[in-house]
Amino acid sequence: MSKISKFFKGGGSAASKGRGGPSPQEALARLRETEEMLSKKQEYLETRIERELAVARQHGTKNKRAALQALKRKKRYEKQLSQIDGTLSTIEFQREALENSHTNTEVLKNMGYAAQAMKKVHENMDLNKIDDLMQDITEQQDVAQEISDAISNRATFGDEFDEDELMAELEELEQEELNKGMRDVRLPSVPSTSLPSRPGKLPACHFTFLMIKPCTSTRRRAEDEDEMKKLAAWAS
Repeated sequence: MSKISKFFKGGGSAASKGRGGPSPQEALARLRETEEMLSKKQEYLETRIERELAVARQHGTKNKRAALQALKRKKRYEKQLSQIDGTLSTIEFQREALENSHTNTEVLKNMGYAAQAMKKVHENMDLNKIDDLMQDITEQQDVAQEISDAISNRATFGDEFDEDELMAELEELEQEELNKGMRDVRLPSVPSTSLPSRPGKLPACHFTFLMIKPCTSTRRRAEDEDEMKKLAAWAS
């Protein structure tokens, strides 16, 4: 059996042995103590390596034997330092695993407490009563929605009328306004003199209501006839 196995097997306290093994807290405390001890050993070895290296530089070629001895010691210290690095890595891994295990144990324990509490809370609950309660809540929500809809609808208070009757009344009013406008139109008076027998001899500006063209058109036609007579006389 290795020394490390003997250390972990026989290094526990009497109380731990009586309980059948150390608690996670005790094991974590031991691992941290070991890490601290190995860290101090690392610092010591690093100091010795620097010292032996300085001795080897000091002797150099003047005293080769002393320089070589110093380098040999430095190599041994470096080997021990490398072993301690590996040991620290193993202990760190073990400590993290133990911490995680302890955390998981506490989590499971607390989850068990919570499950027991939930079970105790649900002991006095009846699923049938819960269904009835939820049905009552749904019905009351429907009633509340109906009330809200009724309140939000526009109140008519007798304002509903037949649109056809309203349109017929509107058309009657429009017809009355049209008839009134026709009565207000003033027609020109009928002339008292008799009309001439020939339309060509009709006075140009006395009976404006019988004219198709204005008086200016009649004068222009007369001027054109005069011009045509002058041209005919000149051509003959």
